[in-house]
Amino acid sequence: MKNLARNLTFQVLTAIALGVLLGALFPGVGTALKPVGETFIRLIKMLIAPIIFLTVVLGIGSIGSLKKVGRVGGKALLYFELITTFALLIGVGAANLVQPGAGVDTSAATAKAAETQKYAEQAAGMDWVAFFTHIVPENLVGAFAAGDVLQVLLIAVLFGLALTRVPDAVGRPLLGTFERLSHVLFGVLGMVMKLAPLGAFGGMAYTIGTYGLDTLLPLAKLMASVYLTMALFIFGVLGLVARYYKFSLWRLLGFIKEELLIVLGTSSSESALPRLIDKLTAYGCSRSVAGLVIPTGYSFNLDGTTIYLSMASIFLAQAFHVPLTLGQQLTIIGILMLTSKGAAGVTGSGFVVLASTLAATKTIPVEGMALLLGVDRFMSEARAITNIIGNAVATVVVAKSENEFDEARNQLALSGALVAESATAGTVPEHPQHVA
Repeated sequence: MKNLARNLTFQVLTAIALGVLLGALFPGVGTALKPVGETFIRLIKMLIAPIIFLTVVLGIGSIGSLKKVGRVGGKALLYFELITTFALLIGVGAANLVQPGAGVDTSAATAKAAETQKYAEQAAGMDWVAFFTHIVPENLVGAFAAGDVLQVLLIAVLFGLALTRVPDAVGRPLLGTFERLSHVLFGVLGMVMKLAPLGAFGGMAYTIGTYGLDTLLPLAKLMASVYLTMALFIFGVLGLVARYYKFSLWRLLGFIKEELLIVLGTSSSESALPRLIDKLTAYGCSRSVAGLVIPTGYSFNLDGTTIYLSMASIFLAQAFHVPLTLGQQLTIIGILMLTSKGAAGVTGSGFVVLASTLAATKTIPVEGMALLLGVDRFMSEARAITNIIGNAVATVVVAKSENEFDEARNQLALSGALVAESATAGTVPEHPQHVA
């Protein structure tokens, strides 16, 4: 029993259950706990930029080849595009089959239309070319100060490549210093992760206390459809991908279960980003592949967000009795293939992308988004969990295709004989091996 109480999975599950209970019974108290969940996420975000930088630099330092870095990045982007296209098609297909918008009362949308105006204004002001040029930072320090993942990734790739070109007398000492800094940062991450149950408790209490379980009833069919479709995508599409590349999706999910629960409690996939890199390195993926694929995937491989956006678009068309031809639905898919990538990193990106998509189609009323305000927070957990699973699978796939997957380390990790470095911070592990 004592060992169970110390288990992070048990602690986070208990915290989520208590958060739901507190938010339901004492909504005012639950809403007041918002800073608790937000503070935990800020602690994680504080570590994201330096961990990505050090992981990528050390990974490229071990590769020493611009050609190989480009090949890994190219494979990752091609995989992202293929899988997110499948996600779009599945989302549209499921929405047409289930018809979650049929019979929905749209009168509330008019009353709440003003609440969606800010998303429509953000969408109208978005410049997709500017987004992609924004990947190049104005200065080195600004990228780290802002915590912009793609900017930090670009700096890390360039820095790592430069290190491979300088004399050993310069490069080796720097790599040694970065290696030691990496160990310290993962130690800090391990200490922060001890607060994960508190963060999950605060995040879940705030969600339930603010939005209330009663808001789920009018759109229960949509929520159920979204959750079931995402489950179908994970265990259908990603399950087939895992089988093709000869690894068990179930065992991978079991290995990252703590990260999934933290995402569930906080509704933020960023809360698991640095630890996911650490865990997948322990799982058998090379540090260079994990460091490149995961941060890129957080912007370009948003499977859960893609499914939600496609289903939400069709849902609103059904709710407002707007018949969509096959051509119009294909147009929506085409627009989402672009906009779902371009809004990555924008605050409230899900609603911004949806607003820009609806505005581009000129057939579905943008103000209809007000219908989704009450349940969007509850569906964000499904989006975030699907996103993180999609990126975990992508990392293993790219690692295996590049022969950068260590089967022996994988077996040690699955047996519990090897653990992620951040999991041992501040403790004396039962097993002596950890990821260096």
